[in-house]
Amino acid sequence: MTQEPPRLVLASASPRRLALLRQIAFEPDLVDAAEVDETPLKDETPRRLALRLAGEKADAVAARQAGSYVLAADTVVALGRRVLPKADSNDDVRRCLELLSGRAHRVLTGLCVVAPNGRRGQRLVESRVHFKRLAASDIATYLSSAEGLGKAGGYAIQGRAGAFVTTLQGSYSGVVGLPLYETTNLLAGLGWLRP
Repeated sequence: MTQEPPRLVLASASPRRLALLRQIAFEPDLVDAAEVDETPLKDETPRRLALRLAGEKADAVAARQAGSYVLAADTVVALGRRVLPKADSNDDVRRCLELLSGRAHRVLTGLCVVAPNGRRGQRLVESRVHFKRLAASDIATYLSSAEGLGKAGGYAIQGRAGAFVTTLQGSYSGVVGLPLYETTNLLAGLGWLRP
């Protein structure tokens, strides 16, 4: 009797993360989103926040998916030490876009994988994105698309906001929400074998 290989569980409800995994032919056996409080701790840097949240998400799902490889990620958009919110309203999107207009910002994605044997690995991927100066009409048009709702920093680079980006240094897939190179290496380093 052959033993089934360990499952790959994506600890995220993000359709973008699932699509990115599928883009490299990684099909998770299960999607099991973790619900964690994403409020930054007092004096917590954006880098530490992204890593902490990815770790908490992975641990929460690993506790209920024993014997699996659990992959979690969290993306934070930062201006200096200031963490921009996940936009819940058009007002949030507008505020974020006004702050990002004509400026460079960082997108930090924390990754965490928990292996079936309890070993874990974490990585932080940092990208630098520069936006053009946005006209009022750019912001109004973007608001009407509703693309920024639910997104860290109030925008989705893979959508219409891609036209705002003048330069990007780092991982495009990391800005979308899951840096593929680092994800592949982290899973392989912990022993996950692609089926």
